[in-house]
Amino acid sequence: MPPKKSAPKTPSLKIAFIGAGSIGFTRKLVADLLTVPEFANIELSFTDINKRNLDMVAEICRRDIAANGLKTKIRATTNRRDALRDANYVFCVVRIGGIEAFQYDIEIPLKYGIDQCVGDTLCAGGIMYGQRGIAAILDFCKDIREVAAPNCLLLNYANPMAMMTWAATVYGGVRTVGLCHGVQGGIWAMSQVLGVEESEVDVICAGINHQTWYTTVRVNGRDVSTEELLAAFERHPIQSKTEKVRIDMIRRFGHYSTESNGHLSEYLPWYRKRPGEIKKWIGYDSWIQGETGGYLRVVTEGRHWFEEEFGGGKRPEPFKFTPENRSAEHGSHIVEALETGRVYRHHFNQVNGNTISNLPADAIIEAPGFVDRFGINMPQYGDLPLGCAAVCNASISVQRLAVEAAVKGDIQLLRQAMLIDPLVGAVCNPPEVWQLVDEMLVAQAQWLPQYGKAIREAKARLAKGPLIKTREGYRGAARKKVRSNAEIRAQEKANPRAGH
Repeated sequence: MPPKKSAPKTPSLKIAFIGAGSIGFTRKLVADLLTVPEFANIELSFTDINKRNLDMVAEICRRDIAANGLKTKIRATTNRRDALRDANYVFCVVRIGGIEAFQYDIEIPLKYGIDQCVGDTLCAGGIMYGQRGIAAILDFCKDIREVAAPNCLLLNYANPMAMMTWAATVYGGVRTVGLCHGVQGGIWAMSQVLGVEESEVDVICAGINHQTWYTTVRVNGRDVSTEELLAAFERHPIQSKTEKVRIDMIRRFGHYSTESNGHLSEYLPWYRKRPGEIKKWIGYDSWIQGETGGYLRVVTEGRHWFEEEFGGGKRPEPFKFTPENRSAEHGSHIVEALETGRVYRHHFNQVNGNTISNLPADAIIEAPGFVDRFGINMPQYGDLPLGCAAVCNASISVQRLAVEAAVKGDIQLLRQAMLIDPLVGAVCNPPEVWQLVDEMLVAQAQWLPQYGKAIREAKARLAKGPLIKTREGYRGAARKKVRSNAEIRAQEKANPRAGH
């Protein structure tokens, strides 16, 4: 008789989630982790400052676990240090300030003509999001250093990705990797226009998060030229209309970029600086094509929908923890590779060093890497094409200033970050930027403990005046209203593609 196969050995692991009240990320990442046979008995620990959201997400994840016949335990607590105690891995999925702060990120800059689609990575909204997030992530890192397991790895999904990862690595003193699904999304888009399966497309992609460039694209081992890729996008019946900014960047810089049309448009000085021109560059089938405040609208609608559905006793169908349902998010694959030795290759965010030789050594870059039992390894990439590097370097300068500003509570560095931001600088003059920063600091004071003195002085300046006239109540060049749940249901019934 052949020997009986033994069950996979389960590592003794504790994995914690900070910001676990985020149902989208937390539930998906838990399902991904528990698809790995060796992880059936890991310990999961959830923490969030919002107990109601925390309890809702914990309940849903426990239902998923029970439906898959597992006995994995979840502990949910608002005490962050208890949640992090002895953790081997920590997932950070926070949005500091929630929707309330997010509204300020979009609405205040609009008064100055800064029209953002997302506002979570660069531009005025991303810079302020970073000020809030860095203040928090440095507290997280202190707790990790003091109570987590030795050599604990922080897997950061929180935006602004590069700024948060930069702060945690350099100032937080915690081993950190930044994770994003932008590279996977671009591979899918290229497979669509080239008429092949995603599995047939192989890439080398490098740059910085949300500005990463596909410098090599191969289909079944054959190199795809810039000219071929550009022609494929231009003739595609859908993407030729929904990805106009990305297509134009191929024309101007010779390479496809990772981020969606709406994201990319607000990181650059050219596509959103004139209100009358914005509509020529965006689409309306989905918020991510460039709608003014599109992501704010969607998360607001999503929160209202979830609260009504959950509050009314409805629960989502349980996830099935099967390999085919495992998402493309990197997190579970990295933990699996580190714990089992099964090699995982993709693109990660870490300190550059000399990985990309013509980007600054201190920057957080996104580049190819592989993971195994020996850690996360980033081979040397070499030089980015000169134009692509120039675009990244402009953003890196903003990131560096914004990180230093957040760590030190330095309003002058914060103003300078805003002033040299590509889109803010294209739209505003220096006096407008100085007043914008004062307004943003005062509005978001409750999430910015490091700016106490600067906020008091900003309040005094705003009270004293005279103030530069702004466009009060301006809704942007391409705004849609937040839909009620009844409107969402009616639109989904009429057009299932509308979604929420």
